[in-house]
Amino acid sequence: MNIVKAGSQGILLPDLNLEFDCSGTPEGHTFISHAHADHMPRSKESHVYCTEPTYKLMRKRGFEGTADVLAYGAPLETDRARITLYPAGHILGSAMAFVESDNGSVLYTGDYRTPPSPASEGFELPSRNIDHFITEATFALPIYRWAPHSSLADDVRTFASSSLEEGYTPVFLAYDLGKAQEVMYMLAPLNRTVQISDDCFQFCSVYEDAGFELGRYEPYDQTNFSEKILIATHRTLRHKLSPHIRAQRIAYCSGWAAGSRGRGRGSINRRIPLSDHLDFFELINLCRELHPKMVHITHTPNADVVRHYLDELNIDSRLLE
Repeated sequence: MNIVKAGSQGILLPDLNLEFDCSGTPEGHTFISHAHADHMPRSKESHVYCTEPTYKLMRKRGFEGTADVLAYGAPLETDRARITLYPAGHILGSAMAFVESDNGSVLYTGDYRTPPSPASEGFELPSRNIDHFITEATFALPIYRWAPHSSLADDVRTFASSSLEEGYTPVFLAYDLGKAQEVMYMLAPLNRTVQISDDCFQFCSVYEDAGFELGRYEPYDQTNFSEKILIATHRTLRHKLSPHIRAQRIAYCSGWAAGSRGRGRGSINRRIPLSDHLDFFELINLCRELHPKMVHITHTPNADVVRHYLDELNIDSRLLE
């Protein structure tokens, strides 16, 4: 099976005329795994295949191209392959692509999370054998092991409630698509108003249309942060919000909060390792479960440790570069 990298994120199966997470070519079939900017087509006029929520979210991010919307589990037949999307558990609409052909089978994950984000459609694997497993390894070291989502949600709610009770404005550092909505979903039982950016606000309707309860929320009001919970990126907090907040406590919500790369050199009050990627041990366990002929590792700062663990399991692997 010929599997090659295309740019920083894209993956190509040239023998099958399939392309993943790139702008694609007019003659190819281009699949977009989810609506984060680093996986969207750079050409805003591409024709792509994706789930309905991904298409809606991409449109809100400025995508002007066309899409064939695919349901999970509904195969698409081309002249060379059969492609079926499965929920990836990363953000709303995220999908893994399972490819079946005369050359063997491939599962391309895009970004994924198992156990899945509670603000996603879940996580599901194909029931058939996988020959080639193309997987991200964002958190590629054994220092990354996540707590259960129930525990992380308790941390989120406790931080918000205790900060408000003590007269502080709680601020959760999280990017606008995916992580922000996951934090809002966790905060909803508190029945407190959450203030978010305009970009984040526009994505929330897609989540609510899909049945996710995000609680009470509104755009930032710099004249009235009292008794409100804020969700912001680090840049937005530093340049737009902090000068208007009398007293704040900041929680950094990211998988990187578990390691030395996490923000917080003096300014973070709480690190909550809430990730929309699977942790190191979940990745190794999944490879053990699937036991493909080859694991192709991509989107990783360092594949060496993952490859060592896979060698111990007698699973062949390579860094896709």
